[in-house]
This record gives sequence, C-alpha cells and structure tokens, in this order.
Amino acid sequence: MIDIARDHNFVNEDIRANEVRVIDSTGEQLGIMNIKDALEVAGSRGMDLVLVAKESIPPVCRIMDYGKFKYSQSKKQQVSKKHQKIIKVKEIKMRPKIEEHDYRFKTAHITRFLNEGNKAKVTIMFRGREMIHPHLGKGILDRVASQLEDISEVEQRPKMEGRRMSMVLTPKKISDSQSGGNDAED
Repeated sequence: MIDIARDHNFVNEDIRANEVRVIDSTGEQLGIMNIKDALEVAGSRGMDLVLVAKESIPPVCRIMDYGKFKYSQSKKQQVSKKHQKIIKVKEIKMRPKIEEHDYRFKTAHITRFLNEGNKAKVTIMFRGREMIHPHLGKGILDRVASQLEDISEVEQRPKMEGRRMSMVLTPKKISDSQSGGNDAED
C-alpha cells in the first residue's frame, strides 16, 4: 500500500498541478488527465483525489476514500502502540557495607525486574570516608553481575559518578539463551 501518511497530503482542490497521472481505487491506471477531469472522475465515484507522488512528472494521484484511509491508518497506529513493550529502568541502591541479607533481598528484586523485561540500574552510594574505598563498591557490582550473568548482560560497566558508582543490567535476549543451548549440543 502507498504510504501517504508520512507527508502532508494534498487532497482534491489542494493539488496544484495542471496534469496528473491518475490511478483508480483498484490500482488500475486511468492515464494522464487534466486536473479538472481527474477531480470529476473522483467526484463521480464518490471518492477523493489524493496526491501520492508529487516529485514525479506528471505527479501521480490516486482515487480513494480519503476519510476511510485516514481512519484505517489511525487504527493501525493504535494497534501497533498497544503491542509495544515499554522497557523501564528500575534502580536499586546499595551501600559499600551492605549486610548479606540486604544484599540477597536486593538481588532478588533485581532478578524480578530483569524477568519482567525491565533494565536494572544498580547504584552503590558512598558517604564520607567510604569515598577512599571505591574498590569495595566495584566488588559488590561485580558480584551482582556474576551472580545474575545467566539472566542478564552488563549494558554499562561500573562507573563512578560523583559519590555514586553505578552499572546497568539488561535482560538476556531469548535468542541468546536459545543459541547458548544449541552450542552445548554441538
């Protein structure tokens, strides 16, 4: 189908060419016509004359029910929006001196976020003298990444931003896990 929705559409009297190549609603070419004759043909069929290729010589117009076309295009856009998956970035904050129970609790949340198809940003927050030990934060982030490597990939390596060190994990794609299973069989 011709993609008319990408530009401003010239319909009926908005078309400023003297002669146009006319295609009817079934896709059959009616030939090159004077614009007045083309408008008469479209009007006699109860349809609109729509400019589809203004750069060609002569410009190409199609006879169609423009209102019905616009309606079907809007419905297609609504359906495509409905089926889109919006990926959110969920953030989990930790400290360099995190206790083991808190660590397990927060990694369970990260696992749930990744299984839902969202990304997870893991942030280590430093306060006061903890700033002189960034290796502790990096160790925690590396531990999280290695513990969750079967369900996630590291999208952004650990990086220091002021008093925070953060890393972004993204869920593994299904095709990656399937291809991993195929490699084991070979």
